[in-house]
This record gives sequence, C-alpha cells and structure tokens, in this order.
Amino acid sequence: MNRIKRAILVSLLLCSCIACDQATKRIARDYLAAAPAVSYLGDLFRLQYAENQGAFLGWGSRLTANARSGVLIVLVGTMLTGMLVFTLTQRRLPLERSIALALIVGGGLSNLLDRLLHQGAVIDFMNIGLGNLRTGIFNVADVVILIGVGLLCLSILRHADPKEAARTL
Repeated sequence: MNRIKRAILVSLLLCSCIACDQATKRIARDYLAAAPAVSYLGDLFRLQYAENQGAFLGWGSRLTANARSGVLIVLVGTMLTGMLVFTLTQRRLPLERSIALALIVGGGLSNLLDRLLHQGAVIDFMNIGLGNLRTGIFNVADVVILIGVGLLCLSILRHADPKEAARTL
C-alpha cells in the first residue's frame, strides 16, 4: 500500500475511533454521571459512569498529579506519536498491521484527549461480568485498543518464522 493510501486509511480510522469514543463518552456524561448503574441481560452488561484517573484498570491512579501527567499524558502522547509516525512511514508494513496500529493509536488518542479535557481523567462507563466476577469499567477507546492489539498479534502469529515476524513488526 502506498503512503498516500495508507495515510488516508489511517486518518479515517483515527477520526472514526475518536469520534465514536468521544460521542459515547458525552452520552455517558449526560445520562449516566448522576444516575445509578443500569444493568442489562441479567447484569451481564452494566452501564455505570466512572472517571478513571489512572491507566488500565486504574493503574497509576495513586501517583501524584504531576507524576500521572508525566506518565499518562507526556509519555503516552510521545509513544502514540511514535506509533503514528512508524505506521505512516514504513514502506513494507502490511495492511492488517497498518489497521491494527491505527486502531491502537486512535483509541489511545481519544483517551489522551479525555485526560486533557477532564483534568487528567478518562471517562469509563461499561462493565461486563457474572456475579462478582466482573471486568473493570471501560470505554469504546479501550475496546478499540484491544481489537488493535488482537489484530496485531494475529498478524505477527501468521508468520511462520518467529525471527522474521519480530523483525518485520
């Protein structure tokens, strides 16, 4: 895939991820923030508003505000920028890896945007589980990131030679 086509594809994926995630977070803020959790399918799926100051599952939420900003805004922003540049500049990057990396960057940028707009917090609102066995509360960006990671792993596993797969990432 040439660079212009890849740039268009990546741009469309980034914009779609960010737009969908931010729209659902706005709905969550408007309708769930002041309401109790809402359960569906016998409490298999739950909508409940949460503001996450940390990273995945709240990791890092106990850091000082300055440390959280340094790690979750500056470091993550730098890593996402690097991933985006890599995705756009690699000549032989397979299509599925371009898509996977664009999904990871798109979800990451949307959560980063949340941190910048909401005093370092990310809005989460979905939860899945059975009884006391539940996931953490998450959002659409988190789902997009996981899909991107899954696609990236599948792409790497498709290579017969593990050394070649690691080298061509």
